[in-house]
Amino acid sequence: MPRPELLEQIYTIVDQIPAGRVTTYGRIAKMTEGATARMVGSAMRHLPDGHQLPWHRVIAASLKLADHGGAARQHEKLRAEGVAFDAKGRVPRHLVWPEE
Repeated sequence: MPRPELLEQIYTIVDQIPAGRVTTYGRIAKMTEGATARMVGSAMRHLPDGHQLPWHRVIAASLKLADHGGAARQHEKLRAEGVAFDAKGRVPRHLVWPEE
């Protein structure tokens, strides 16, 4: 698990992702003071019960959903926000936040 100060940074960034948009583990890591993409993934896996963070908006750099137990739920939540997926299961690049 990342250090508490990195966790706070990660969770603050995740909380800012707008509905209908996504970002990657790596993009979040670059916005912190020392986290790696793996640390961001670990932070997402260990969210405390009852949290309200939009964890479902964090995806892999391939713009596909990571293969994990919550992937079906993540897909449903993103579709409910209007996120479309292409034939290969990727999110269109124009939906990635923040814009490059």
